[in-house]
Amino acid sequence: MADAFDPVPADQFTFGLWTVGNPGADPFGPRVRPTIPPTEIVAGLARAGAYGVNLHDNDLIPFGASAAERDRIVAEFKQALSDHGLVVPMATTNLFSHPVFRDGAFTSSDPRVRAFALRKTMAAIETGIELGAGINVFWGGREGVETDAARDCRDAIKWYRECLDFLCAWTKEQGWSQRFALEAKPNEPRGDIYLATTGHMLHFIETLEHSEMCGVNPEVAHENMPGLSMVHAVAQAMEADKLFHIDLNAQKIGRYDQDLRFGSEDVKGAFFLVRLLEGTGAYPGYDGPRHFDAHAYRTEDVAGVWDFARGCMRSYKILAERARCFDADAEVQQILADNHADPYGVAPLLSSYSPAHHQAILDLDLDPETLSQPGRRYERLDQLAFEHLLGVGV
Repeated sequence: MADAFDPVPADQFTFGLWTVGNPGADPFGPRVRPTIPPTEIVAGLARAGAYGVNLHDNDLIPFGASAAERDRIVAEFKQALSDHGLVVPMATTNLFSHPVFRDGAFTSSDPRVRAFALRKTMAAIETGIELGAGINVFWGGREGVETDAARDCRDAIKWYRECLDFLCAWTKEQGWSQRFALEAKPNEPRGDIYLATTGHMLHFIETLEHSEMCGVNPEVAHENMPGLSMVHAVAQAMEADKLFHIDLNAQKIGRYDQDLRFGSEDVKGAFFLVRLLEGTGAYPGYDGPRHFDAHAYRTEDVAGVWDFARGCMRSYKILAERARCFDADAEVQQILADNHADPYGVAPLLSSYSPAHHQAILDLDLDPETLSQPGRRYERLDQLAFEHLLGVGV
């Protein structure tokens, strides 16, 4: 029976071909599910209520396909999108599977490999544009090392910058309005991956020639693997107006990259993330697609894959409703208002330097013993978040 949490295209939920198409293989065993053709994935996502589908170039077009084969596949895929009313908001390039990228793509020590990576990426961008994608994600899966004897990190960062500057300039020359979203990850499959966190990426972007074209694509699992906060990473990206895309999934801290169903781990973290994205607090929300970069358990058959997809979307909508209730709670609002109160007019003095502000701060009565007395009621605030999350008393 349908309810308010069933997904609809207006929710802007998207999945990658590689997510629902994951056949359940892992390093210890082969695939357990049949391959689902891309056109069938489009049909299944439409039935599930999704808005769109994203792809790596080789999710759709086999590596080394002829131009004629490529054109036929793209035409069939475009027809499926039209038939089922789905869009392609984002495209990306597989720069990690083929052995040519075993020592990186944009950071390979061999300039010929870097040139090949550029050529492959330009072709992928062209395919994405043909399918309507306005965003290109860059995940540097092999951009790293097992030993720092291999190269100086500064060389790798320079080569990475050169390739992105080249792609930005080429894209602008074509007259395309593309946005590039850089995706960080600390490790796996390399021992260490360059630009390991969203914070690393945000700094790196500011060194690019066309930084206005570039933002980030944070992923829950990639931030949580080393125990970092996805909420803080996304908030920093939003504050910098650089959240161009997002990958939603779930992850146990300290494990390999699990890509679990969204909301299936760290439910409170997922709650605060959705609250941030939906803008139910004081700031505007995120207006882009909500992309699920996850896959079904290896235990599942094809029917279980669609249970997984629906579960991701329903979990997001449930969490969004819980976030709205939390932020509408009068007690929550009062606690936050009390903590942010400025009865002495101090905040404006901190907003910018001037000699007058400097003197006014020196003249303030700021007794640390007095200032340390009030409690902040964060225990109560967190308990309220927990109770709203579980639907208690609502």
